[in-house]
Amino acid sequence: MKTRSLIAVLALVALAAAGCGGADDTAGGAGAATASSGKGSTKLSLVAYSTPQVVYDQVIPGFRATPAGKGVGFSESFGASGDQSRAVESGLAADVVAFSLEPDMTRLVKAGLVSDDWAANAHKGLVSKSVVSLIVRKGNPKGIHTWDDLLKPGIKVLTPNPFTSGAAKWNILAAYGAKSGGGEDPQKGLAYLRELITKHVKVQDKSGREALQDFASGNGDVLISYENEAITAQKKGQQVDYVIPDQTILIENPIAVVSKSKHPEQAKAFLDYALSPTAQQKFADWGYRPVDQAVFDKNKAKFPTPSGLFTIRDLGGWSKVNDAFFDPDKGSVAAIEKDAGVSTAK
Repeated sequence: MKTRSLIAVLALVALAAAGCGGADDTAGGAGAATASSGKGSTKLSLVAYSTPQVVYDQVIPGFRATPAGKGVGFSESFGASGDQSRAVESGLAADVVAFSLEPDMTRLVKAGLVSDDWAANAHKGLVSKSVVSLIVRKGNPKGIHTWDDLLKPGIKVLTPNPFTSGAAKWNILAAYGAKSGGGEDPQKGLAYLRELITKHVKVQDKSGREALQDFASGNGDVLISYENEAITAQKKGQQVDYVIPDQTILIENPIAVVSKSKHPEQAKAFLDYALSPTAQQKFADWGYRPVDQAVFDKNKAKFPTPSGLFTIRDLGGWSKVNDAFFDPDKGSVAAIEKDAGVSTAK
């Protein structure tokens, strides 16, 4: 017990350090990349999941150039969505939080750190959207087009660990929904997941961004990931293509101001800026589907709507799905992951 207590204290110290990077510091703490943007009389702490760091690297300077952002500096922490949410719950300082999925925000609502009306705005608490896609090598040499293609003999698939990564949960639910007929045949969907995870997924990285880096290094034939990750990889010159299956899930990424922020006005101003047409275009530039309808319409040519697109609500909503699939003790996906030798510890 003393050993576990000491480990918990050390972990909390490491998490606190993760939000305190120096200028242009990208040294990670507790699995998170940290940075500091600009000096000012007010300093906001942004704690976010890993993949949109490239967007916030442009959104933050844009905000600081506005009257509302004048004199505002930033500390930033980016990492696996679930880890980031638990870090804030455990004491990591934050003014604005941006996660991969709703349950990571709900955790902070239950902890009294985010208001229960965080989603009561025109965009329902979201800052961006995406869809689950299949990232393949340039030219798609393995001929990957559908979910069934992932089960071809010898195909090696990458997807992150759903017990640390929000991206991984979206990936798993996309596959499950596609193969279960939107949840109509749960056993068929779970049978597909079992074969996929136990026979074809060889590596489960901690976050969506780590999984992309792993794939870019040459590991695997297919990476299940966000559409925006594929577009980001291409923008960075990586030799990849991507396929959007006909049946896939709509990804919805939440953002909120932390209730105990020491700078609530500036934090709210930053959130508002992230939802502005200027910032939403930055999200679109990096492959995220904007929540601002006018900006989406401007960019819709590069964001096709899959014929069988479904949402988390079609599967019963997060409160139902999170327990049924991802509860470490009784979740159906947790059981599959344990059989595959993957840790389900949070």
